[in-house]
Amino acid sequence: MTPQQRTDFRRMLLASVAFGATAGIFNSTLGNYLHDVHAFGAEARGWLEFPRELPGFLVLFTVGLLAARFREGRTMAVAMAVTAIGAVGMALLAPSSALVVFWIFIWSTGDHMNFALEGPLGLKLAKQGGEGRRLGQFGGAKNLGGLLGAGSVFLIARWLGDDYTVFFLVAAVLAAIAGINYGRIETGRRDPAPRRFVWRREYHIFYAISALFGIRKQIFFVFGTWVLVDIHQVPVSTIATLMFLGSGLGVVLRPLLGDVIDWLGERTVLAADEIVLILVCLVYAFAGLIFPAGAVVWALYAAYVLDHTLFALRVARTTYLKKIAVDPADITPTMSVGLTIDHAVAMTLPIFSGWLWVNVGYQWVFVMAAAIALAGFFVCLRIRVPRSTVVASPAPPPAAPGA
Repeated sequence: MTPQQRTDFRRMLLASVAFGATAGIFNSTLGNYLHDVHAFGAEARGWLEFPRELPGFLVLFTVGLLAARFREGRTMAVAMAVTAIGAVGMALLAPSSALVVFWIFIWSTGDHMNFALEGPLGLKLAKQGGEGRRLGQFGGAKNLGGLLGAGSVFLIARWLGDDYTVFFLVAAVLAAIAGINYGRIETGRRDPAPRRFVWRREYHIFYAISALFGIRKQIFFVFGTWVLVDIHQVPVSTIATLMFLGSGLGVVLRPLLGDVIDWLGERTVLAADEIVLILVCLVYAFAGLIFPAGAVVWALYAAYVLDHTLFALRVARTTYLKKIAVDPADITPTMSVGLTIDHAVAMTLPIFSGWLWVNVGYQWVFVMAAAIALAGFFVCLRIRVPRSTVVASPAPPPAAPGA
């Protein structure tokens, strides 16, 4: 890398840590906050996902508008400023359920803009054939941040009790730190503006796996946590501990999983992820039938941490897109399209899942998710990467004369 790229690499690592810490605080407190402070039930929690995920659906337009003026780093700085505003609103200006929904929408807008841009910016700091490794390093940094965020929730909860005002104000400060570092990244700043919208039939598998990821993410972010909070009355400090464990594993495993993606390819990795996901779904659904009574909650803890760790494999979508891109300028707008598809599913499925939970039983939410994961396995088997994008292994050195 050039000296500027090395500097930008360090800035993005620091920004990823701060962003990960913000997300770690949000993810480890939201379920308990809604349950304990605003008395949300499972059905209301499902409905909340519509406004929470709406910014992901709109990211195609928000990123497209900002991309006309700023490149990825500056746009991510704006996104983190929006996240910080949402966190302050959650901390100080959310006395009613309506205002909670509004501030979650603001927070989520910043987060989702960042999700659409962190992959394309990370690819600009990667060499060909090492995309998985580079994105894995940034993912490991985010997990380190998640570790710090969940750890801070655990400590604050032990010292001050479940003080959500403090939780969210700390998250706002961390989002501001992330934004400052993203805004200082120079790599890609002089690149031509990407297209605002790209839709190509060559990317149809990418669109399909984006939809699958939206399903997987929502089932476990919403209802995986809700099983622990609502069915088993798990406190916020324990959820933070689970996040801490998952993030700690991710610090080590995300860079390694990035190497695995480079080594085995996206087809194998994503198909294997769907198989593991089926097993996780079955544990959530039938832990009470499979395990002794005293081991049920521990099995759910293990499933929660395993699923949290395997989220690292989502970078395989980004590396796959780079390998099949007809034009490098397609990457950022196509990531935005993929995120919009992801969230079209994510906004609507939790509503049905919440209804299913209340009227049929929570087990059937995870049976449905397992069936979708099985279909996803066969979709992932259709992934193909053009040979021209595969970097050959270096040839062995020639033998010495006379050898």
